[in-house]
Amino acid sequence: MSRIFNGKEVELLAPAGTFEIFKQIISSGADAVYLGGKKFNMRMHRKDYNLSDEEIDEAVSIAHSLGKKVYITFNNMLSDTEIDEAKNFLLFLQKVQPDALIIQNMGVLAVIKELELDIPLHASVMMNVHNQAMIDKLQDLGISRVVMSREISLETIHRFSQSTSMEFEYFVHGDMCVAHGAQCLYSGVLFGKSSNRGLCMKPCRWPFRVKGQGFETKKFEYHLAVKDMCMYRHIPALINAGVNSFKVEGRMRDSQYLISILNIYRKAIDRYLDDPTGYYVDEEDFRILYDTRVRNLSTCYAFKIPGKSNIDLSGEREPRIFSNAVEEFEIHADRIQQIRDSVPQGKGVRPLLTVKVNNMEALKQAVDNGADEIYMAGEVFRTDRPFTKEQFKEAVWYGKDKKVYLSLPRMMFDRQFADYKNLLEEWQGLGIKGIVITNLGAAAAFQDSNMDLIGDYSLNCYNSKDVQLYHQEGLCRITISVEAPWQVLKETLKRCKAPVEMIVQGAPVVMYMEHCVYASQYDVEDITDDAGFTAQDCCQDFCKNGILHLIDEQGCEHPVFSDQYCRNHIVTSKDVCLLPLLKELCALGVKAVRIEGQHYQPDVLGKVVSIYRNAIDSIHEGKETDGDLIKQLKQITGRGQSSGALNYD
Repeated sequence: MSRIFNGKEVELLAPAGTFEIFKQIISSGADAVYLGGKKFNMRMHRKDYNLSDEEIDEAVSIAHSLGKKVYITFNNMLSDTEIDEAKNFLLFLQKVQPDALIIQNMGVLAVIKELELDIPLHASVMMNVHNQAMIDKLQDLGISRVVMSREISLETIHRFSQSTSMEFEYFVHGDMCVAHGAQCLYSGVLFGKSSNRGLCMKPCRWPFRVKGQGFETKKFEYHLAVKDMCMYRHIPALINAGVNSFKVEGRMRDSQYLISILNIYRKAIDRYLDDPTGYYVDEEDFRILYDTRVRNLSTCYAFKIPGKSNIDLSGEREPRIFSNAVEEFEIHADRIQQIRDSVPQGKGVRPLLTVKVNNMEALKQAVDNGADEIYMAGEVFRTDRPFTKEQFKEAVWYGKDKKVYLSLPRMMFDRQFADYKNLLEEWQGLGIKGIVITNLGAAAAFQDSNMDLIGDYSLNCYNSKDVQLYHQEGLCRITISVEAPWQVLKETLKRCKAPVEMIVQGAPVVMYMEHCVYASQYDVEDITDDAGFTAQDCCQDFCKNGILHLIDEQGCEHPVFSDQYCRNHIVTSKDVCLLPLLKELCALGVKAVRIEGQHYQPDVLGKVVSIYRNAIDSIHEGKETDGDLIKQLKQITGRGQSSGALNYD
């Protein structure tokens, strides 16, 4: 049923949330359907949705009888305790033979290879594929198609498509996220319901007030509420960019809504393939799409970073509410004791104390107060400036016997690879010990650098197989996901053979975005097309005025930091603090504990580092730690102290 243009397949891909919807969708204009089983996919909120094994078997048979394809979404993060059940499901799928599996989890890739399955593999949008090195590595690992990051432009896809045989899938219609794929961690930290496990509670859809330097708004608006994607007017641009599969979002939508969309896109695609020079946009069909929209519509990142035009501040068309604002959990003595009781007594290892810093003064404070290793941020929170070559040199000299690492940006586009590869030999000459790796492409690109590679928490390692696969790819230590609840963490550490790091203090980034919240707060009269204004159009350095805070309906303030690439980082409103559990983490074999300290002022960071240095040393010497340290941390930082995802089992 597929169509061909200039030697490349062009496919219309439909969602199906239930077997009944599938049976109706399969007769639409779609060439293929993607759907999930009762577990292991990214739509796990409703028990009446997704397909049973028997329904999947029948769905594949029906589709194949019509010359169409079925792709199975096997694309959420797995825990170690779920792997045996996942294996059974995968062996079932091997018998059924769907046309592909859509996967996110690197541990799943390891399991698939272990089982020697011969089903084609597609990389989920949750793999956040955004650079050539990542595409090449995934192809080496047996992936035949990537669902491109939602923040990737068609121009970038066109460039990729000229240099690889990889197939490219792109969302063309439906619900979008404000954060980069798999880089929104707040639902897991706050509710114990991870967006990377199909349980997102959508804190991005909350209303917020805004507080900045010298102002505070009174009106609650939906500052992170992204409009829905609609690429109907741009079918030729998608095809000529090299997009092979036009993906419609909507596994929680009804069949009537979806069939209308699919048939409209089907007619447009066929009209272009049949007569490219005579192609036209059917305005009546577009009016149907517009009138039946869920949210207001946008082309998102297909042509540029969209800025304010991509956000629906009014929230008037927001559908179902998944959650209301809640305060992050404070550390609770009963929960701490419950966790302690579940860990066998033992001294364990003496972990390294690592600290991520935002400027040179913070680095010096970390060194002076006992950090073992320093991570110099590659994405520096403004108003600090990026680290210079001279500062790297000074850092190594000042650190003396400490190890100094560069922490790469989470998103590594062409510019970042060019910048950092250009400096690689100089880093080694300066004495930089290694690199903190943030994505699979960077791991591949720097694998032969002869420098230590540390995996960051952005890799979303949630089980021991994730950790082991990255270890095989050359990472000498891997940071566990900040979304891992206690039982997941404990099981991962029990089964891990590779060294593991954990964030035990500070404010990890829980929403990582190309969207600039700073720029979207201003009406800029001297810029044409104010509605589309983005920091990269004509940046007026709004972020130089200090930190912006989003204030939710509970009154909790969520700091928003901008960096030198104009990306925005929303961090937790309270500090994650696992100080009371250091002894237990040591007993479980954690090799390094990290203070995520970019948001701290240098003097504050120094005091926090000192507390952790003393606590680690006391534990190693068999001494009891000071019971008032949590109170001290609250006073020093001026922030609440939370147990984060460890509050959940």
